[in-house]
Amino acid sequence: MSYYNYNSPSEQSDKIQLSDHFSHKRLVRFAAPSIIMMICTSIFGVVDGFFVSNYVGKTAFAAVNLILPFLQIIGGMGVILGADGSTLIARALGAGEKDKAGRYFTMTMIITLIGGLLFTVVGLIALRPIAYLLGATEEMIEDCVSYGSICLIFNTVYLAQRVLEEYLIVAEKPRFALKIMLIAGVANIFLDLIFVHPAFLNMGVVGAAISTGICELATAVVALSWFISRHNRTPLRFRPTRLEWNVLRRAGITGSADTISSLSASVIGLLYNMQLMRYAGEDGVAAYGVVMYVSFLFTAVFSGYSVGTSPIMGYHYGAGNRAEMRNVLKKSLTMLAGAAGVLVVIISLLARPFSAIFVGYDWKLLELTTRAFVLCMIPYLVMWFNIYLSAVFTALDKGPMAAVLTAFRVIVFPVVCIIVMPMLLDLDGVWLALTGAEVMAFVVIGIAFLTQKHKFR
Repeated sequence: MSYYNYNSPSEQSDKIQLSDHFSHKRLVRFAAPSIIMMICTSIFGVVDGFFVSNYVGKTAFAAVNLILPFLQIIGGMGVILGADGSTLIARALGAGEKDKAGRYFTMTMIITLIGGLLFTVVGLIALRPIAYLLGATEEMIEDCVSYGSICLIFNTVYLAQRVLEEYLIVAEKPRFALKIMLIAGVANIFLDLIFVHPAFLNMGVVGAAISTGICELATAVVALSWFISRHNRTPLRFRPTRLEWNVLRRAGITGSADTISSLSASVIGLLYNMQLMRYAGEDGVAAYGVVMYVSFLFTAVFSGYSVGTSPIMGYHYGAGNRAEMRNVLKKSLTMLAGAAGVLVVIISLLARPFSAIFVGYDWKLLELTTRAFVLCMIPYLVMWFNIYLSAVFTALDKGPMAAVLTAFRVIVFPVVCIIVMPMLLDLDGVWLALTGAEVMAFVVIGIAFLTQKHKFR
């Protein structure tokens, strides 16, 4: 039985609800919008990269990729608030506390807007010094600052978009969320063409950033419009609220793994770029940028599935339904393992053609990127496990454990590998650093999971 009984009987029969029993097919159907939404969000950056690399140049492309991890640190707060807030709201709904879910919805949206503005100001002040710290050359610095400034101006919109996407899923409207993201993704391609291509406005990296910002704004407005419209008959509506610090503190602890994972991934990206500037210069950063576009696909599938199904686990945990928790866990592990193997094989075979799409105009850079592709695909054979289990721990209210494990996975292990492995293997050591980190994390997280199996009994 759904909490949101506002559809006709025929609509309800086809509607997937958090309280359902989930087969493989229903899990895929429920998680698919989250996965595709994350892919669409990633495509914003991929499309920017394609147009900048092919129509602005290699230096501009390297500049965008050099500053991108810093922008992801600032924008990552949207992922954190969305994932933490959605789990918090789902647990309240699972416990039948509709009014509380509505208050949490309003409170977290207010925090998102305030936090977005504060992070934008901080980001704009730190942008140029950070670019130089990362190793930006004089040829790269202005493109770093121009692209970064526009992205930061749209930062609050980006945060609101990401949070509202997650809340649409909790409101059992994943298809609607998917539709607006697909439309935004297509629109971004056309806007990049108009703003960046020399035959039209020829605005360079500034045009790429503006086109992405416009699409993020449109997506946020449409999603917000649904929540305030008469079509929204869920408890997730704006209502009088206040800052409940104990709730926020608990959510922060519970979601600390998501916080650490989101922020540290970007910090590690900064460290990667610094090492690549040292070992391969501008070409290394450009090659890493192309590889990261494909990594977005993997992380979109793994993270999208984990975020998309986390409310299910949180709901049944709140309802005390251990049998369904076991069911979702077993099916999720088998599906993610199979998806990881298939994706690694396909992407490895397509490494050179995909690289050529972005850097085919430079033979030396194409060779470097192709080799990086092959070496960087290995860790994704185990990464799915690490990402999904972190989401499971969060849904089970084991935030501190998830936070510690995630800290080792995304900070301690990568830092050690990025520093040590290049000393042993030169540039290949940089490409293989993520493999070393994920394998070590796989062992540690697997052991931790065995200590928590009683949660599913």
